[in-house]
Formats: sequence, structure tokens, C-alpha cells
Amino acid sequence: MKRVKVGNLEFAWREWGRGDVTVLFIHGNLASKDWIELAAPHFAKGIRTIAVDWRGCGDSDKPAPLPDFSNYSIARHADDMLGVLDALDVPFCHLATHSTGGIISSRMLLKQPERFGRVLALDPVAPQSFIFPPDKAAFFGQMKMSKTLTRQVMAMTAISLFEPQSLTSGAARLRPDVGARAGLFEKIVDQAFSVSDGIWFGTPYALTVEARTGWLKAHMNQLHHPHLVLWGMKDNLIEETDLRYMASHMPDCRLVTVPGVGHSMNLEAPELFAGHYNAWFGGLPR
Repeated sequence: MKRVKVGNLEFAWREWGRGDVTVLFIHGNLASKDWIELAAPHFAKGIRTIAVDWRGCGDSDKPAPLPDFSNYSIARHADDMLGVLDALDVPFCHLATHSTGGIISSRMLLKQPERFGRVLALDPVAPQSFIFPPDKAAFFGQMKMSKTLTRQVMAMTAISLFEPQSLTSGAARLRPDVGARAGLFEKIVDQAFSVSDGIWFGTPYALTVEARTGWLKAHMNQLHHPHLVLWGMKDNLIEETDLRYMASHMPDCRLVTVPGVGHSMNLEAPELFAGHYNAWFGGLPR
């Protein structure tokens, strides 16, 4: 495992491939850098992919959250990623994001627009974000107390891997033909129980703050970087209407809807995700 220091914290990271084109992968909430480990072997030659655990996630340091969760804000995560790129001496790269990683990337792009090229956003939280009402925010506390509940909820993020009837029974069953994806799914469920309270409770709070302030929404027209947004048509977490709004209000943003998968194509269909990844990033000039 590789680690890099940014300020007082150490961040864990992985890399796959070598080449003149560098892509930073930014994972989603309750997740880690490992979510692309089945897809990455299929990435095209000539692409170097770096994946970093957020603060509070995976193998990165996990500072205690402040009462207002300000050290786990979306802006804070964005600054962390910029700091990691500095520490790794990456002056320019492209971005691949998943879920909440999408809104983190928006902050990064606005802060240092010259540093980035293309963006591949998989089922992203759009810049306008969304509000977690108190009951939904409190649900994260219930998940933290129950691995069974968390596994069931996380199964809904990779819906195509499971027998459909089991998703409503309280005991999600993986399909017998999913192969290595089953092992990765169970691994990421286990990883969820190592995250900081700044993730369990700070992320829904931070996303609510972003939605209520509306700052990112107001600055969407300044996100000129080419965006390819992929939305799994079985995704029951991110609304298609939110992504269509994103695509229509950003200068260079295209939405592609993908049948047969849910919120996590990188886990559900890693070869398919790699195909989109290679088409978007493969063969680019340095």
C-alpha cells in the first residue's frame, strides 16, 4: 500500500498502468480506491490511473470530525485531492469519478481549472447536490450499527449483481454467476465499517450544505471541461433528471444512459466500465 502525506494527514493510494495520460479516480461515499480494482486491469495501455482514499476512508488517516463537520466538507475533500496531486508531482491530469466523487471534482475544477482535462463521471452527485432530511440522515446511524442493514443498502448500489427478489427480503443474495465481483462486494461492505464518523454523518451533512447554499449550482456554467456522464438505468440513488439538468447547464457535458446496471458500473460490469473509460481517455495527447 502506498501512502502520501498532505499537511498533517497521510492518504493511501494505488495506481495502475503507465503512460503519458494520467487519470485520478475519486471514489464515492462509504467507499474506497478499491472500487475500480476489477476494471483497472482492462484499462488501455498508455493510461496511468491513480486512485486515492478520501480522508476518513479506506487506508487513509481518519481525523475525528469537528462538531460542524467542516473538516469533512466537500471543499475539504477537494483540497485533499489537490494536495495529493501536488505531493505526487502530477501537474495535469484527467478525472474519473463515482457518485459523491463527482461533486468533489466540481470543486477541484473550479479551484484549479487549468490543471484538468476531461472528466468521466459515473452516476455522479451533480453540482446542485441534494438535501438529506433528518430522517434520511439519521438512517446512516442505523447502518453504522448493523452490518446486515449496511450490506442490504449497499446491495442496492450494485443492484444487477443480486437476485432481484432478495433485494426486498432483507437478505440480499448475490447471483451465482458474478464471479470475482462477489468477493469485491463483500470487501467493500467490510471497508465501510472502518470509515470515520466524518464519513458516516459528515457526508450527508456536507451534501445538504452544498444543496442549500447553491454555490456550485450557480457556478455550473464555469465548468468548461468536457464531461461524459454515465448513468446506470437501474440506479435508484441518483435521479436521471438531476443528471439531465447537469448536462443541460454545463458548457460541454454529455449524458449517456446505460441499461442493465445500477449505481456502480465499476463494480457491476467492470469490463463495460473500462470500455467507456478507454474510449474517453485512450489515445489522448499528453
